[in-house]
Amino acid sequence: MSAPTPTRRLGWSLALLAFAQLIFSLDINIVYVALPDIGASLGFDGQTQQWVVSAYTVFAGGFLLFGGRAADLLGRRRIFITALAIYAVSSLVGGLATEPILLVGARAVQGIGGALLLPSTLALIGNLFAEGPVRNRALAIWGGAGASGLTLGALLGGVLTQAFGWPAVFYVNVLLAGVAAVAAFILLPKDIPSTERRKFDLPGALTVTIAATLFVYALVQGPSDGWGSATIVAALLVAVASAVAFVVIENRTADPLMPPKLLGNRNVAVGVLVTFVYMGTFGALPYFLTVLLQNVHQFSALQTGLAFLVPSIAIATGTQVGERLVNRAGGRATLLIGFAIGLPGTIVLALGFSQGASYWAIVPGLVISGFGQGIVWTAMWIVAATGVAPDQQGVSNGLASTALNIGNAIGLAVLVAISAASGTHIADAAGGDRVAVLAAAALMVLGVVAVAFLPTPKAVDAELETERDHHSTGIPDTDRLGADR
Repeated sequence: MSAPTPTRRLGWSLALLAFAQLIFSLDINIVYVALPDIGASLGFDGQTQQWVVSAYTVFAGGFLLFGGRAADLLGRRRIFITALAIYAVSSLVGGLATEPILLVGARAVQGIGGALLLPSTLALIGNLFAEGPVRNRALAIWGGAGASGLTLGALLGGVLTQAFGWPAVFYVNVLLAGVAAVAAFILLPKDIPSTERRKFDLPGALTVTIAATLFVYALVQGPSDGWGSATIVAALLVAVASAVAFVVIENRTADPLMPPKLLGNRNVAVGVLVTFVYMGTFGALPYFLTVLLQNVHQFSALQTGLAFLVPSIAIATGTQVGERLVNRAGGRATLLIGFAIGLPGTIVLALGFSQGASYWAIVPGLVISGFGQGIVWTAMWIVAATGVAPDQQGVSNGLASTALNIGNAIGLAVLVAISAASGTHIADAAGGDRVAVLAAAALMVLGVVAVAFLPTPKAVDAELETERDHHSTGIPDTDRLGADR
């Protein structure tokens, strides 16, 4: 929990939280464009180079639920600042790396920093802004910053790599995270010491972190090692055993890491599912776009970064429209509208994946698909935080963020396998990736199905009436409004 913040400071606090989300998003894509230079400089072979990206994904996905709970119990501001410090130090080590293992290790630590940063940022928004239009607007601004970060990552990665070499893509994080950490001491309210004696649930934290980390590892490494390899089979078996242990622990402990009743909230459950589908489909598109631009069209790092400006602007625009749609039509309708635009837009995008086509062939698809996914991005976070008690905002957002990373790992692994099966050499690369992008569009239907389980506006009104009858819980009505109100 955090101390109340004067209204005049809320704008600055939101600006800082949006800036932190920009840093998080920036770090996802900034390395992609620099990968060829990193591989050549440090001597990565084809199989291990993917771990410059995957180490971040694996550790971020594994520690997100832990990070969400830490934010709830240890203080959102405290964890927020700690995460930025981890980002800065690990980025410095990454830039100074002279061996592949050191760089991969730095990226893994960056992933842990991301696992602490994302849920603490979202929990701070949930704590500072009352549920409803005010929070929806805050999440739209936060989401727009995230969308901008994805584009700026590709653009900045190209500019820095070409001008200063690949280490610059890591050094820039030292400056950005350092500035944000200092600003946090000034702009964010101090954490209020909790008077309630609560345990951290260490057994639950250990089992879920092991389960998520090994599961994501297996998904990332399985295609290259082989799904039947001893390492992958062992990782999956331990992951399943740890997940079962986590469920048993959570149902027996008095103060669980993830309260089982949390998933009884249909908004949370559906928000998590939509987040999973989103990153397995929309979230995998930048990978195939990068391959198309650099390997097929032979774009330089800088040209690739500039090419990402178009989808970035479309996504950022969609995030702002998504906020207005949620306030007017509700979360359920907004998600359906977003998928109704993004799915056909992705099909149009796939049609531009051709060996002889120019960049302009994919622009219409980039705009339509990007606009739709921006709408979905804002709405899914609003839905996932609806009806969640203030002291559970961190773990709720950690759950959705975990789905984000695992969805990306699963989706990318599946779509890369589809691409490889459809086109096995450079001449067929565009065709193989076209099939993968079409498969991503088909998988978006799963998101539409999940949205169908969200409560209708009438059902939400009935739930609100019931909640008013149980107002003795002490949770303010402003923090319990429905997404479809």
